Amino acid sequence: MKIIGLCAAILLTSISFGSYAEEVNSDTTINQDQLNGKVEQTKGKVKEATGVLTDDKDLKTEGNVQKNVGKAQEGIGDVKEKMNKDIKEGN
Repeated sequence: MKIIGLCAAILLTSISFGSYAEEVNSDTTINQDQLNGKVEQTKGKVKEATGVLTDDKDLKTEGNVQKNVGKAQEGIGDVKEKMNKDIKEGN
């Protein structure tokens, strides 16, 4: 039963990442920090879900930390993207 839940968590996470990439590519490019941040968030979510399903508190915590590090990295990428856009527009 836990294996089915783990597979479902991995599937849903990968589907959500694919839709995010599709959404981002529709109107702008994504920089390396944004991409790496999303990848780290996805890996963290999978670890966190695995920790929940296997009752492994350490893995759950590790996944949560990795997810939040990914969010921070994505935020840095967002700031860089905004700065580049402002420079190109002359603001």
